[in-house]
Amino acid sequence: MKKVAIVMGSDSDKAVMKKAADVLKKFDVPYEVHVYSAHRTPEEAGKFAAEAEGNGFGVIIAGAGMAAALAGVLAAHTTLPVIGVPLKSAVLEGTDALLATVMMPSGIPVATVAIDGTKNAAYLAMEMLALSDADLKEKLKADREAMRQGVLAKDKAVGEELK
Repeated sequence: MKKVAIVMGSDSDKAVMKKAADVLKKFDVPYEVHVYSAHRTPEEAGKFAAEAEGNGFGVIIAGAGMAAALAGVLAAHTTLPVIGVPLKSAVLEGTDALLATVMMPSGIPVATVAIDGTKNAAYLAMEMLALSDADLKEKLKADREAMRQGVLAKDKAVGEELK
């Protein structure tokens, strides 16, 4: 199975990015976590992305706040899918990061999830990998069914409680 790269722009992002790692771990998807800054280590970030496919990665998740250029920098150096996670900051609550992540030029796409949407980034990465991994696809289907059953149980419980 291909690995997922979780790249964050700063170690201050690790608490929110850990949620992606936790989801991948739950599904036994191999991953690595790295810290590269689009502005402070642009050469290293570009080299990592350029070599990612050859190093066994299938998808890159990139989380950054504020100017949030990281996902775009990584996407510019690879044809692997890059999923950008705009991270919340104190300045504009993550809106700046959302706009910076989603507004990529034609030909250099970055799939973008919600502000701090690291769990969905992990699920999207797994869905991409599941296109060529039947076992992972089945795990995702089972997870969806478990979520469905959980909502149905809550529906029943709430209905009974409010009678």
